[in-house]
Amino acid sequence: QVQLVESGGGLVQSGGSLRLSCAASGSSFSSYTMGWYRQAPGKQRELVAEITSGTSTNYADSVKGRFTISRDNAQKMVYLQMDSLQPEDTAVYYCNADILWRGLRYTYWGQGTQVTVSS
Repeated sequence: QVQLVESGGGLVQSGGSLRLSCAASGSSFSSYTMGWYRQAPGKQRELVAEITSGTSTNYADSVKGRFTISRDNAQKMVYLQMDSLQPEDTAVYYCNADILWRGLRYTYWGQGTQVTVSS
């Protein structure tokens, strides 16, 4: 069982920045692919950014050049630095762990943190 706890959400003006943090449990954190997803009201949850165990990253086109995902394996943390925020970035942001273990895939979610960008 892996637990994920997000923090760092809040209200920010357009053009501002926020840094989301996700604290993870689990003894093999360094092997997990970690991601940030978001869900706006009335919309489906979408991938924002992900980082593999080898620190390869992938971003949604809408956030490329503005958001940066990173991880600290020693602290079992993953971060999402969000710059140049826009009102369309308003959503609940969820931390995700994607784990492959003994040929089976497991996915875990945090409880989410609200990000609101005012115009």
